[in-house]
Amino acid sequence: MVRAISDGIVISPIKNGTVIDHITPGEGLTVLRILGIRDGTNVTVIVASNVPSSRGGRKDMVKIENRELLKDEVDKIALVAPDATISIIRNFKVSVKKPVEVPKQIIGVIKCPNPNCITNTKEPVQSRFVVHPRGFRCQYCDSLISCEMDIGDYI
Repeated sequence: MVRAISDGIVISPIKNGTVIDHITPGEGLTVLRILGIRDGTNVTVIVASNVPSSRGGRKDMVKIENRELLKDEVDKIALVAPDATISIIRNFKVSVKKPVEVPKQIIGVIKCPNPNCITNTKEPVQSRFVVHPRGFRCQYCDSLISCEMDIGDYI
């Protein structure tokens, strides 16, 4: 059983697990890093990079066998792939499918780029960022991680 995306590109289905679809092109490997999936991990993972999207344009896709994502993992993925969808697969069928949602406030996930920020000292303070029209703004020092920066570098 295989599924053709388009133009002869074929991706095998998974029996159980998670499909992360419509990932921003080029961010599929960042998603793997966010999920802690590295070389030597004993998990079946399928990554498609820069493939045609049914929505138009290009996308990345990640399939992870026998793993359902936690909410905090989905929230982190939303930061690098705000248009992604998460599908839970059970017995080769989509059981749940939903778009990711970028949280309005991000606590303890993003590292502030300002080395002098209180969150980067030995103080027991978690980072706090709010979604800003131009990126993510630190609530402590007002530093901005702009949309042009690679947010994956700060997760």
